[in-house]
Amino acid sequence: MSLRAGDPAEIGGYPLEARLGSGGMGTVFLARTSSGRPVAIKLIHQHFAGDSEFRTRFRQEVAAARRVSGAFTAAVVDAEPEAEQPWMATTYIEGPTLAQRIADEGPLNGAGLRNLAIGLAEALRDIHRVGVVHRDLKPSNVVLSPEGPRVIDFGISRAADQQTLTMTGRVIGTPPFMSPEQLQAPRGVGPRSDVFSLGTLLVYAATGHGPFDADSPYLTAYQVVHDEPSLDAVPTELRAVVEPCLAKEPEGRPSADRLLELLRDLPADLGGEVTGAGATGRTRDVDTQHHLATRDTQAPGAAAPEGTGSRVGRGLRGRWRPVLAAAVAVAAIGGGAAAVLQSGAFGEDPAGSGGTTVAASGASLPDGFRPWRVTVPGGREDIPDELRCVARGEAVFCGGGGVVATRINVRDGSRAWTVKSPGVPVQGMHMVGATDDTVIGYRIAVQGDPQGRGDEVVAVDADSGKELWATTSGAQSTAVTGRTQDAVVVGSTVITVNASDDAFEARDAHSGELAWMAPFPGGSRCAPVPAGDALLAMCVTDAEIQGQTVRRPVVHTLDVAKGSWGRATALDGPGVPVGAADGRLVLLQEHSEGTALTGYDAVTRLDPTSGKVTNTPLDTTYEGTPGMADGTVYVSSQTGRVTAFDPATGRRKWVRQTSVEGASGPVAGNGALFFSSATGRVVALSPSDGSTLWATDPRADGLTGEEGASPRVTVAGRAVVVAADGNTLFAFDTAHPPKSG
Repeated sequence: MSLRAGDPAEIGGYPLEARLGSGGMGTVFLARTSSGRPVAIKLIHQHFAGDSEFRTRFRQEVAAARRVSGAFTAAVVDAEPEAEQPWMATTYIEGPTLAQRIADEGPLNGAGLRNLAIGLAEALRDIHRVGVVHRDLKPSNVVLSPEGPRVIDFGISRAADQQTLTMTGRVIGTPPFMSPEQLQAPRGVGPRSDVFSLGTLLVYAATGHGPFDADSPYLTAYQVVHDEPSLDAVPTELRAVVEPCLAKEPEGRPSADRLLELLRDLPADLGGEVTGAGATGRTRDVDTQHHLATRDTQAPGAAAPEGTGSRVGRGLRGRWRPVLAAAVAVAAIGGGAAAVLQSGAFGEDPAGSGGTTVAASGASLPDGFRPWRVTVPGGREDIPDELRCVARGEAVFCGGGGVVATRINVRDGSRAWTVKSPGVPVQGMHMVGATDDTVIGYRIAVQGDPQGRGDEVVAVDADSGKELWATTSGAQSTAVTGRTQDAVVVGSTVITVNASDDAFEARDAHSGELAWMAPFPGGSRCAPVPAGDALLAMCVTDAEIQGQTVRRPVVHTLDVAKGSWGRATALDGPGVPVGAADGRLVLLQEHSEGTALTGYDAVTRLDPTSGKVTNTPLDTTYEGTPGMADGTVYVSSQTGRVTAFDPATGRRKWVRQTSVEGASGPVAGNGALFFSSATGRVVALSPSDGSTLWATDPRADGLTGEEGASPRVTVAGRAVVVAADGNTLFAFDTAHPPKSG
């Protein structure tokens, strides 16, 4: 999320780029070192700065985090515990916490559960070897990185040879994952307390609930101290290892070293294969709500809670809405952000597992094609952005943010020309499109421009890169449709919103000659919506815009040749247009809690000719980035899960867990569906059943990317061109994708 009014511009000499989240102790910001490395900075809340006890605890946290920085934690980069407002900077790694993974996908089993258990035991062993006791091991303090789990947040940890801080007599921790001695005698807490917590955490990972869960934290604490754990749902092999970890007395528990030995002896198919959507009995870490800056989403297959079917308004969004995985905010608050799921560990078919590649019949490569990678210079070199591309023959035209447009040769990645945008790049504002002779992009306004120009839609000659014409746009498409699509290309015509945001304007793409102007219906704001060869307009009232909620958008037909308004059809609730099928506009209905979007819970089909609207509920609410290809609707979650739906029936066709976090897509071509993330990680899935054909490793140091992002992959014959963070573009042959690992 973007910085807010009142947020500092820099902390300790580190310029801040975004706010990642806020918790009870402090706020976490994304920043960069002078070399460009991303870091997460935890800034302690001002009201704690004068609390001497709290400062002592924070100094302990910094010291403990420095002591254990390594392979299994987020390393401390810098810290100033004595500053007027204390802060600590750690390495920044994105991805989900275990709490988010279980909430989204349900319990783990199979190789994923075994890998998690071994990784956490290794982390605990290394933490204990340097003489530190964590004392708050729980799902929201475990993040999943490509190298294995990472343990974060040493806010209440201590060195084993020091006295625990108990100046106020407070019991600090999270009851479902605390040991009996933490609840009874905090001063006696040692390394075996962490082993107990790890046992409860593994039960949670395997079943979706803790071994001592109860209706209140007080009853839970009582059961931790006095009752036997509930382990019936734990796989038999794992239960034999976990049970001694949950002994009431520390002496009855294994050490972290011994626990690691026992876990390594477990079978690889521990408890069977991951079932994902069908899992039941899931819950959340009871402390997660306190830390998460984003919201819960019900897992597929679970019963919808009472009232979720109601149509709630869409909160007014700005030009872009970056949504890092919930884990990013949680992990950063604890001293570092999380990383993505390990490939193959949580249900994905490992890349290359059968030597399968994309069928590429009929597609060809340019003569002399070789895989390439380039970085396109933008208008602001210090603030790179993401690009989007369209293919025309053996060229791709790309633009977005700080680049109006650039022409790239598919064969070798060479640039013919680039037109830069002087304003600060705007994430989510990408190139409009292209015709055979013209490329249409955006020029971002320069703040304080003496001529007062706003953002502009710009036409560029496809051959020379010469600017042909430009027009100022005042569109608010994201608030209207949920997507940043301020202008569209239909045939050889460009449809824009005028500077006053009260009318559509249609121009010849190459000459810029104005063909018509169509004023918006009174008291409304509208955005263009392409639907195959047709053009539609979605409009909402000024009152909804001002009230920051969209409840009843109206979709109009619009004659591309004349600009005349046609049939108007009201929708029952906010929807995001995702494409067209059988001549009908397809939208995903948004489900919100207050002004916060929590996902999509229905498919809407609108016949523009008859005005008939069909709403089909989905089996639950799905969170992620929507898209459509070849008549099928897809939602790709921030954790890499892709779900396919039939738009006519709302029936779920298949679900696939991939390694591509924060993916956007799909793009169809060469017998595959392509999804990719801002890191440049790409996965090719079979359209029929979602099976993984292949997947690649990351290519750029990027964030997960904003939710709702447009597809990053462009198909050019048998080649694909992929856009990634930092104006990075790369291309490869789909018949011979880069090897993963």
